[in-house]
Amino acid sequence: MIERDEALRAVESSLDRPSAARIYDYFIGGTTNWAIDREFAEKVRARLPLMGDYCLTSRQFLGRAVRQSVRTGIRQFVDIGSGLPTAGNVHEVADEERPEQDVHVLYIDNEPVALAHSQILLADTADPDRHQAIAADLLQPEELWERVMDSDVIDVREPIALIVNAVLHFIKDDQDPDGVLSFFRDRVAPGSLLVLSQMTNENPVDDEERQALADLLEYYESTTNPGVLRTMAEFERFFGGWPLLEPGLVYAPAWHPDRHTVFKKAPSESRVIGGVARKPAL
Repeated sequence: MIERDEALRAVESSLDRPSAARIYDYFIGGTTNWAIDREFAEKVRARLPLMGDYCLTSRQFLGRAVRQSVRTGIRQFVDIGSGLPTAGNVHEVADEERPEQDVHVLYIDNEPVALAHSQILLADTADPDRHQAIAADLLQPEELWERVMDSDVIDVREPIALIVNAVLHFIKDDQDPDGVLSFFRDRVAPGSLLVLSQMTNENPVDDEERQALADLLEYYESTTNPGVLRTMAEFERFFGGWPLLEPGLVYAPAWHPDRHTVFKKAPSESRVIGGVARKPAL
């Protein structure tokens, strides 16, 4: 486990710029954020008043995707870019859905602070035989996959739900997200699920919203995680042609909504798209 002193040093070294993980945490009501993150978040909120609801949409989609994955028989989750722990962590949702408590979860993040907080959370609340957090980078897929295989909580020979939630809007095309996701799709077992979501610039309601979304990208250029928005057509390729579970690639609130879902009555206002696809049998 990362030592607390090391975590504090990581925090101190990251305070010169806002962190996307901490900004997200602030928007969904978390407490692991600092003044520089809150100041940036409020600047974004002034331009996009619903930004907090967009972030909550992503978090809610994750929870519903985990529940549906468990219901389809998935018993292993690999959450890449898991970020800072907050309400509705994957292992908590899975254990609520599966009282037998036989679901295994591996959290992966490349940000030392996020990893440290995840490991502290798991030490306090989780089952170390089933839940772990490790350091690895989505953009270094071979090294990441080696760490997954070396873990003692995931059996890569069996189906996995591979989660990349609210991460791909921080991966620009010149960073080769296509190659990265192709690598993982090739290696997971048949029957595995791929859970993806990101923010979109699909069909802005007017020129004002179009400009606001452009401004959002400009703002994030000053953070540790510059971003990119994609349309549904641009995003769908990341599933690699795998069959999508119903209802397909949609605005996230339209994906198996429940009574808590924000934007349930107007999913397209959420600015978040997502879907879940299954790897076909050989």
